[in-house]
Amino acid sequence: MTEVLVLIDHTEGAIKKVSLELLAMAAGIGEPSAVFIGPGADNAIATLGEHGAKIVYVVDGQAMLDHVVIPKVEVLTKLVAEKSPAAVLIPSSADGKEIAGRLAIAVDSGVITDAVAVSADVVATQNVFGGATIVHSKVSKGTPIITVRTNSIAPVQSGGTATRVDIAAEISASASATKVVNRVSVAKSGRPDLSEAAIVVSGGRGVGSDEGFTKIIEPLADALGAAVGASRAATDAGWYPHQFQVGQTGKTVSPQLYLASGISGAIQHRAGMQTSKTVVVVNKDGDAPIFDLADFGVIGDLHSVVPELTALVTARK
Repeated sequence: MTEVLVLIDHTEGAIKKVSLELLAMAAGIGEPSAVFIGPGADNAIATLGEHGAKIVYVVDGQAMLDHVVIPKVEVLTKLVAEKSPAAVLIPSSADGKEIAGRLAIAVDSGVITDAVAVSADVVATQNVFGGATIVHSKVSKGTPIITVRTNSIAPVQSGGTATRVDIAAEISASASATKVVNRVSVAKSGRPDLSEAAIVVSGGRGVGSDEGFTKIIEPLADALGAAVGASRAATDAGWYPHQFQVGQTGKTVSPQLYLASGISGAIQHRAGMQTSKTVVVVNKDGDAPIFDLADFGVIGDLHSVVPELTALVTARK
């Protein structure tokens, strides 16, 4: 079977869930091979093998992560030239999309972003226009470079093992032109990562204050084991940190359940959550655009509806 390269997103060997999802997707196309760049491979190879990777290409060392994206592009360019894979799958994050675009130029190929499925013949499925239209796309030239949204497929444990293959790579002059000079750690809340969460509870302008998030939105999220999100209006107002913004200029999420409270549904916000599997809306304005995406909707005051829902969820638990 032809190899399918999967770029692994990790933090010092702690593998992001999306990478395990991409290995499951790659198995439907060919033989999954993981590409692990940076320190921590020793802690990750067993997990990658258990989730279907037959080979783990490793470029070790912190230096590969001390420069912005280009070292990863150069490693993938080298592997594509040597291995002629059936496809390259990359997490659909901000960095992932930049890597995909640069890689496609480097190997003279096509790129598809924000796929939610990829078939055995490498046809990608995308949801566009607020989820109203499904598009099927195929790269017609070169090696398909595809970024895939989180929660598009469930990880699969195959119980296999992976072979480590170390790759020699040097940081080029082009890569060293930019350098990461500082990293800021975000305080851990104990909730799932927003980009990877299976359930997201989001609040918008209708929440009314930072206290509304801490006393209404967060308790429901904790009762559901969910991540907390916020609209741009809420983050711009200072009610919730910007790293939790969902939307075109924030995080893109694709959970099994997205619960939107007090969010009108501007196109900017819809672009960040339109591929959610089930959308539940609480809004006192029955004409709010967000209801166009809703599978279930409640027209009512979130300050009454959400605490009651939290109480019912807690009682069921």
